[in-house]
Amino acid sequence: MILETFSVARDFGRVHEITSILIRYGFGDIVRRLGIVGLVERAGHVLHWHEIDELTSMEPPERIRRVLEEMGPTFVKLGQIFATRPDLFSPAWIAEFEKLQDQARPAPIDKILAQLEEDLGAPPHEVFATFDKTPIAAASIGQVHKASLEDGTQVIVKIRRPGIRPTVEADLRLLNQMTEVAAREIKDLRRYNPQEIVRQFTLSMRRELDLAIEGRNSERMRVNFKKSRSIIIPKVYWQWTCERVNVQEYIDGISGHDIDRIDYSNLDRKKLAKTGADAVLKMILEDGFFHADPHPGNCFFLSGNRIAFIDFGMVGRLTDERRNQVVNLLHGLVERDPDIVVKILLKWADKSMANKDALTLEIDNFIDQYHDIPLKDLHIGELLFNLTNLLRDHQLNLPADLTLLIKTFITLEGLGRQLDPSFNLVVTATPLLKRAFLLRYNPEAMARRSFKSAAGLVEMLSELPEDMHRIMEDLRRGALSVRLDITRPEWLGKELDRVVNRISVSLVTAAMIIGSSIVSTVEGGASSLIGLTAFVGALFGGIWLLFSIWRSG
Repeated sequence: MILETFSVARDFGRVHEITSILIRYGFGDIVRRLGIVGLVERAGHVLHWHEIDELTSMEPPERIRRVLEEMGPTFVKLGQIFATRPDLFSPAWIAEFEKLQDQARPAPIDKILAQLEEDLGAPPHEVFATFDKTPIAAASIGQVHKASLEDGTQVIVKIRRPGIRPTVEADLRLLNQMTEVAAREIKDLRRYNPQEIVRQFTLSMRRELDLAIEGRNSERMRVNFKKSRSIIIPKVYWQWTCERVNVQEYIDGISGHDIDRIDYSNLDRKKLAKTGADAVLKMILEDGFFHADPHPGNCFFLSGNRIAFIDFGMVGRLTDERRNQVVNLLHGLVERDPDIVVKILLKWADKSMANKDALTLEIDNFIDQYHDIPLKDLHIGELLFNLTNLLRDHQLNLPADLTLLIKTFITLEGLGRQLDPSFNLVVTATPLLKRAFLLRYNPEAMARRSFKSAAGLVEMLSELPEDMHRIMEDLRRGALSVRLDITRPEWLGKELDRVVNRISVSLVTAAMIIGSSIVSTVEGGASSLIGLTAFVGALFGGIWLLFSIWRSG
């Protein structure tokens, strides 16, 4: 309790802001259940708020979205993560979370210049030939200024907002505390595993605060597309890039939002849609490293129907095993093979308590409804979205990397259709899927997997003597324990009850047989009658016992 109170006292100003916003939007009950009011009072402050009817009359999704906006950058980012979780939230909530725009007012230029001088080691006008003090974009975490180098090269300078890290770290601490309390107080919340969501979010926020990580992501993507003439990835200037500053090549192109200018520039929208889709599919299916937010604002179109991707703060990563699973799932969806889809989804959901038969039947019906639809009319974004809704109905959650992937597919299909209304992601993806499917079985890939499996087997065998020695030591000390995981406790209870009843009847029957035998040896009418009655009772008990055992098989 002392540590908890100390933590709140340390972040007292932030607690006051967050609690004020929650209560103003009519979430006073949640504040009380989370114990925030009590904690602040223990920190030495008494709160006084009044709820506003206009705010509390909003629909819950809109109210939550407004709350997240007012709470600041950490919670805006959290809402953007929620928008990628159709397996947790219904379409109405997803639509509201997608309205969260990562836009903000620019930071005071004097603070920007002072921090930039610290990071560059000299004033900006000494490092760059020109530096525009008016930002061309401002977001919750950083803002972007245009500049030029001594050789005339145009660059952008992305600068992290001064003093934002302490605020974000305070938010993350409070968010972690609130999640722990909420998981204890709200039972329905536990199945969503909120602690894991907050843990993943914390890692994501800390990565996004480090602008050098964005630079490394950009460089890795640049290497993956070094042979491509149609995909442009900005160059990073590492001599000026660090945790709080990122200097990159300036892309002079047409924003994906400006459709009219695309037409005016005589670019081929159909070709642009296919080029962009091929690039993102390559990232996912071949590289396992993809741009996780390919919306129109992060794409610029250049002459020659080239596409430049920017802003690699949010990227997704897929292991070889996960990438193979994605290929299998998409192949199963495109080829309408429910067995493959069921197998992969159940593996991803990882819920032993799931009703597998019911889920299999629903997925079978789900796939069957697309059976007669031509491939060109099959929309993979809508299909994946409906599939996650089905999993949500069964209270099954997908791993975080997969929800990010599904969101990428949905965003990609939307971008493609904005450029070309006849665009179909399934038709575009089918050749790449088949190629990825076949690449897994070429000699080189099979040899690599065989070598990996052989190396794992050798390592396991080499560690076997040590593992056996450890088991024997635990057995000798009496420290070896066996864990019994019972998935149907009510069934076990009934079986134990039935067994105990049989044992009890057996003991009573045996006692009556012995007792009747002893009583029968005593002379006298009463004794004989008692012995005969006990013997008859034992006979009926034995018959019931035998019948019960026979009926149970």
